[in-house]
Amino acid sequence: MIRIFLLVLALAFPVSAMSAPVRLKDLVEFDGVRGNDLVGYGLVVGLNGTGDGLRNAPFTEEIMSNMLERLGVNVTGEQFRPKNVAAVFVTATLPPFARTGSQVDVSVSAIGDAKSLLGGTLIMTPLKAADGQIYAVAQGSVLAGGVSVEGQAASVVQGVPTSGVIPSGARVEREIDFELSSLQSVRLALRNPDFTTASRIEAAVNRAFARPVAVMRDPGTVEIDITATGTTSTAHALSRIENILVEPQLRARVVIDQRSGTIVMGADVRLSRVAVSQGNLTLRIEESPIAVQPNPFSAGDTVVVPRTGASIQKDKGISLAEVPEGTSLSQVIAGLNALGVSPRDMIDILKNLKAAGALHAELVLR
Repeated sequence: MIRIFLLVLALAFPVSAMSAPVRLKDLVEFDGVRGNDLVGYGLVVGLNGTGDGLRNAPFTEEIMSNMLERLGVNVTGEQFRPKNVAAVFVTATLPPFARTGSQVDVSVSAIGDAKSLLGGTLIMTPLKAADGQIYAVAQGSVLAGGVSVEGQAASVVQGVPTSGVIPSGARVEREIDFELSSLQSVRLALRNPDFTTASRIEAAVNRAFARPVAVMRDPGTVEIDITATGTTSTAHALSRIENILVEPQLRARVVIDQRSGTIVMGADVRLSRVAVSQGNLTLRIEESPIAVQPNPFSAGDTVVVPRTGASIQKDKGISLAEVPEGTSLSQVIAGLNALGVSPRDMIDILKNLKAAGALHAELVLR
C-alpha cells in the first residue's frame, strides 16, 4: 500500500526560528580526507550447483584456467564444466588514512548467469584503484543477501542471492600517499552549499580560536589557515574545528519519491493562498478472446476470435477547494490534508502548485 510520510522538522515554531546547532563535521567534508573506490575481478567457488554455465559465460572458464596455471596446475587443452564456480566483480572503498594490514568490507556481485552465491568462497582477488595500482587483496566466505529455491516446475527467489558481502574481507596492502601534516591550509567543502551557512561557519571558527583563521571563499568553501590556529599540527586543528557547533540555513525543499509515494517537507516550506480542483479518469481495456471450434468431422481449424471491451470511468474527485496561506510547516500540512486526497494525487497537486508559483520551495523528484 502506498503511504505518505510528511517529515516535520520544525513543527509549531515561528518563521524566524533557526534550526538546531549541528557539529561542523556533519556539515562539511575536509579537503583531502576522502575514501578511494577499489574494484577487482575474481572467482567464487564452492557453490552448490548454482554457478555460471560456462557455455554462456566463457570468461569464467578463462579466469579459472589462468588461476590454476598460476598455482602450477596445467589445464591446457582440458575440458571442464564445473557448476560450482561463478565470476564476480568485487568492490570496496579504501577509507582515508587506511594503513597497511588494516581490513575493509567488500561487496561481491555475480556478472555471469550464476543463480546464487550462497555458501561460496571468494578466492584471492586483487583490488585496484583508478590509477591501476593494487591497494588491497580480498578473500573470504560470501554472505549472500537472499535465498533461491528451484524445482522442476517452479522456483522461488527471495532477496538478491547473486550479490553479497564479506565483512573485513579485504586486507590493505598499499597506503595512499597523503601527508596531512604538510598542509598549511585546509578547505572545508559544504555538503549543501549556502552563503548563510558558510558565513556562519566562518564566524564560528574565528570565534572559537579568537582570531581570524577562517575565510569564506564561496557558498561551498571555507578555507582554514592552519598556521594561524596556533596548534601543534594540522590534525590537532581539525580535531578542534570539527566539533564546533553551527546553525545551518537550509533551503526550503519538498522531496517526492514517485515510486513509493513518499513526500518529505522541510521546515521552511511556505504556501500561498490558492484554489485547487482535482478529478480522476480511469481507462479500462479488457481482452476476452473466444475460441471457436469447427463442426464435428469437418476439416476446419480452431479459430480464436478476439473480443475487446473498453470503458472510461470518471472517479469522483474534489471540487474547487481553497488552500489557505501557510506561514509555517504545520499550517502547510493542515491545508494540504484538508483536501482529503490520496498520496498519488497529493504528488500531482504539489507539482501543479509549484508550476502555479504557490509552493515556495524547491521541488525534488526521485
